[in-house]
Amino acid sequence: MTSEELHNEMIAAMKAKDKTRLSIIRQVIGEVKNVEVNERRDATEEDVTKMIKRLIKQTAETLEMSIKAGNNQERTDTLQQQVDILESLLPAQLSGDALTALIEQTIAELGATTRKDMGRVMGALNKATDGNFDKAAAAKEVGSRLA
Repeated sequence: MTSEELHNEMIAAMKAKDKTRLSIIRQVIGEVKNVEVNERRDATEEDVTKMIKRLIKQTAETLEMSIKAGNNQERTDTLQQQVDILESLLPAQLSGDALTALIEQTIAELGATTRKDMGRVMGALNKATDGNFDKAAAAKEVGSRLA
């Protein structure tokens, strides 16, 4: 997602009067602006994706703590909504048959045969998809294909 697309999402959230979505999108835009100001360059699509992933991680950790505390269901629901909104801003993750095909191709390209090669295969998958794949499913699949 580009900065412009993020801005358009913010406008749509304003028009829809979706306060939760607007709040979380503004938070992402603020993080992106910090990158632009601190590094004196325009934020790339990769920067935006990194910010969204970082915010997902932070919000998910807070959500987990809220669930464990179990004393404020409204806050827990809001945090879950925020995580869902942030995940919707990311490109679709590679999974299923497409992921299996990429794993087969990567193993063949690297000539991987043993479990010692698993790190190289996972690294190549990460590089090929910019980390946008189901890592747990990929690790299981790669592990089952390597002796």
